[in-house]
Amino acid sequence: MQRFLRNPARVGTPAATSAAVSRQMAAPIPEHGDPLVVELGAGTGAVTEWIQHRLGGRGHHLAIEIDPVFAGLLRTRWPGLDVAEADAAQLPALLAERGLGAADVIVSALPWTLFSEEQARDILTAVAASLAPHGAFTTITLSLGRRMPSARRFRDSLASTFEEVTESRTFWRNPPPAFVYEAHRPRQRRPSAGS
Repeated sequence: MQRFLRNPARVGTPAATSAAVSRQMAAPIPEHGDPLVVELGAGTGAVTEWIQHRLGGRGHHLAIEIDPVFAGLLRTRWPGLDVAEADAAQLPALLAERGLGAADVIVSALPWTLFSEEQARDILTAVAASLAPHGAFTTITLSLGRRMPSARRFRDSLASTFEEVTESRTFWRNPPPAFVYEAHRPRQRRPSAGS
């Protein structure tokens, strides 16, 4: 709560994501194989726990967290977790540095409605560039802000970035109430005329 009050744009919400929402966000992780899962805005690890449970020791889990205190907490709680203390827009570079390919699933708890239009666009572009063609992108969004212009802009950006975007039911017991977007099939960016 103190970190939220000091910097709400960086922390996003005053409370951890509920188990029900975390489970919904981690649901696209395949039950078999060795998937690469990227988590954006891992925070205190509420969603991290469900990703780790779903993976059950398989694959690779890269957690990206910009806040150094939260990044340290994640490293302490899950010593084997690959934690990058970085901005989510750096995702393609972070994957390349580690010799990792495209992600099978990207899970995000980033506070999209608090970002500028440019920040949100940069991060969504990084997500689309880093996701495998068969992959899934899930992200939490707060129900209370869904009518805000920034929330509508984000929804439009999702639709222009992915061919398919679905919305979960509202999780009223999440503090505050939230829902999850799930997106598939990043759209191919066509070169502009003259390039």
